[in-house]
Amino acid sequence: MSTALGETTAARRPQDLVSIGAAAMALGVSERALRYYQQLGLINCGRTAGGMRRYSEADLARVSRIRELQSLLGLDLDEIADVLANDDRLADIRQAYHDEATGAAERAELARECLALLEHLRLIVHAKQVALGTFLADVDERIARTRDVLK
Repeated sequence: MSTALGETTAARRPQDLVSIGAAAMALGVSERALRYYQQLGLINCGRTAGGMRRYSEADLARVSRIRELQSLLGLDLDEIADVLANDDRLADIRQAYHDEATGAAERAELARECLALLEHLRLIVHAKQVALGTFLADVDERIARTRDVLK
């Protein structure tokens, strides 16, 4: 069985999994945030027979990616869900593209889909860049007005 992260459930060996508390501490987030990310479908951690959440290295990397997208780009969780879905699809495309059974026509179609996903990601990043530019221009204008007051 494959997870949203592209790994098999069998790859999640119990000794490689950490508790929600250990994951939260390692990532610098709250346990509540981890539960919320899971509730939104941003992460898909494993569970013990007793229902306790267990996080793999891939889960931890995904949460790190979420935090990076929040802090670096200022994306909201809906935008992050979109980016992560694209990341997941790009990973699937990469795997299918390199599969020996994939023919030239299918590879071309996969490459077109990859390009469309990357262009979509660029639009998301560009929109944030434009918004930041507008905000920066406003701050610069206010600085100039304040300097004029001090002359």
